[in-house]
Amino acid sequence: MDELFLIVGLGNPGPEYAGTRHNAGFALLQTLAERWGASWHEARRFRARVARVRRPGRCLLLCQPQTFMNASGEAVGPLVRFYRLPLERLLVVLDDADLPLGEIRLRPRGSSGGHHGLESIQTALGTSDFARLRIGIGRAPGAREITNYVLSRFSPEEAALVKKVLARAAEQVECWLTDGIHKAMSRYNGPVEPEPDRRPGHQQQTL
Repeated sequence: MDELFLIVGLGNPGPEYAGTRHNAGFALLQTLAERWGASWHEARRFRARVARVRRPGRCLLLCQPQTFMNASGEAVGPLVRFYRLPLERLLVVLDDADLPLGEIRLRPRGSSGGHHGLESIQTALGTSDFARLRIGIGRAPGAREITNYVLSRFSPEEAALVKKVLARAAEQVECWLTDGIHKAMSRYNGPVEPEPDRRPGHQQQTL
């Protein structure tokens, strides 16, 4: 029997939050669903959107909690318990304002770092011993209050980089599934370089 893996992307539901920085987790899950040809449906008992897909030797359950970010554990906890899921088969994807835009970082465990969605999941599960993939969204220069920033949308220039980041993060998730977390970390953690500016008259600087 194929092993079940649960991949959770964090975000806020509703069109007013679509495409915002805080919904980077939702964005990666959407990328994975499209990459794997999975279809979403509502799982009201778990307060989540879910999609199922099979990969070699794996049964994958993709999840976008519909609880709003700060109550993400109210969806993830019941899913983990219902499927009796070993926590080494759980991956949570979230935005991280402490990582520069364009950087991804996978870790096997760790603190919430002040991320309320991750805090909610750790409280629901009673542990922080599960993998998390952080997608850097950076911070507004000089700003201490980040609420408005994380709920803002990417500029066109940033969006081009984010598209590359999501593609690389999707590859990292696939590596995690096939080769384990340590290889996925060593191969993919770090910054994703933006495309060079090829506008007419723009000269690339060289060191």
